[in-house]
Amino acid sequence: MKIIIGCDEAAYGLKVVIIDHLKEKGYEVDDFGAEKGEVVLYPDVAYKVADQIAAGNYERGILLCGTGIGMAICANKVPGVRAAVCHDPFSAERSRKSNNAQIMCMGERVVGVELAKYLVDIWLDCEFAGGSSAPKADRIMELEQAHH
Repeated sequence: MKIIIGCDEAAYGLKVVIIDHLKEKGYEVDDFGAEKGEVVLYPDVAYKVADQIAAGNYERGILLCGTGIGMAICANKVPGVRAAVCHDPFSAERSRKSNNAQIMCMGERVVGVELAKYLVDIWLDCEFAGGSSAPKADRIMELEQAHH
C-alpha cells in the first residue's frame, strides 16, 4: 500500500517519526511536505494530499498539524475524500470501519509519538466494514454529489 503524508511546521517532528515507522513496516510513503524549517499554510498541504487521494493515486493519506482539525476540515472540502481526526484507538478504528475514511488526521500538540504510531497501525489495519454503516457512508457521498 502506498501512503501519502503531509504536515505543516507544527507537526514536522511527528511526520518524520511516522514516515520512519511506516517504512520500517514496509509501506511506501510519499512526503508532500512541509520540509524542516518551512512555514506553510496547512490548507495547501491538506488540499494537495486530499487531491491525490481523490484522484486514486494513493489508498490512504495521513495529515498532521498542531491539532489535526484544520487539516481534516480542508481535506474534506475535496470531493470524494473522507478525512477524520483520530486521537484515540476507538476513533482510529471507527473512522475506517464505519466511515471508510481515506485520510487520518492527527495533531502533534495533542498526541505523543508512541500513541501516534499505535493509532497509525490501528488505522492501517482496519478496513471498511460495510453492513449497517454502508448506507450512511453512501449517503455522505450522495449529499456531496448533490452540492457539486
